[in-house]
Amino acid sequence: MLNASDVSFGYDARKPVLRGVTLHVPSGAIVGLLGPNGSGKTTLLRILSGTRHPQRGSVTFDGTPLARFSRAALARRMAVVPQETQLAFDYTAGEVAMMGRYAHLRAFEIEGPEDIVTIDETLASTGTLHLKDRPFATLSGGEKQRVIIASALAQIAASPGDGGPGVLLLDEPTASLDLRYQVEIADLLLRLHQQRHVTIVISTHDLALAGTLCDRMALIRDGSIAGTGSPDEMLTPEHIRHVYGIEAEVMRHPSGQRIVVPLRRDPDALQQ
Repeated sequence: MLNASDVSFGYDARKPVLRGVTLHVPSGAIVGLLGPNGSGKTTLLRILSGTRHPQRGSVTFDGTPLARFSRAALARRMAVVPQETQLAFDYTAGEVAMMGRYAHLRAFEIEGPEDIVTIDETLASTGTLHLKDRPFATLSGGEKQRVIIASALAQIAASPGDGGPGVLLLDEPTASLDLRYQVEIADLLLRLHQQRHVTIVISTHDLALAGTLCDRMALIRDGSIAGTGSPDEMLTPEHIRHVYGIEAEVMRHPSGQRIVVPLRRDPDALQQ
């Protein structure tokens, strides 16, 4: 569905952020991008979404280069949920969700009854319909994140001629959230994936979250892919040592969830 082939990119030409990255995101998958700070996860997410263009290599969506899509056509198929959302005005939660429908409107066209039905449905699916008339600024961090996800879902909600299922790209969706909201966001993403068959790409530092949500992972170190595979294949002491430079133990909780216990720093690992 979404493919990056030999992608390289740098904000400074003398210091590349991504080096020859090749990644395949299958339709209907949940793919996790994992790696330490500065490894290139967020930049890769921007390249995959088309908001940044590779300096070498290519990205295709359903076999078509991203550059051939208009911004509106791509936005109707692909939505990004950033780490934080700062708004210039005092919008309500419903107005924020409605922003997701702009890619479906023609110039000077206003939202219609179908758009209102769509945002009500996406707010309901994220458990935030009761917050529709609340000022966005008054919501908790977890509530804000769920409203932003509702807006993203409204953005990729299919209209005639839009094509197949959409892609949701999330950058650290549980960052700065307490444990309750981390669990709520993880449960929400799993439910949306199961019910809507949305393809999800998630950049995260949280190995436990990725191990619970993802069916595929890409480990990133210094702008290069250090490994791709299933959580069982990637969440191993050897891979964690290589990518993060720490010794860790990986265990399975009786619930089936993976638990990664960092034990000690291993500076020699990052020299390899």
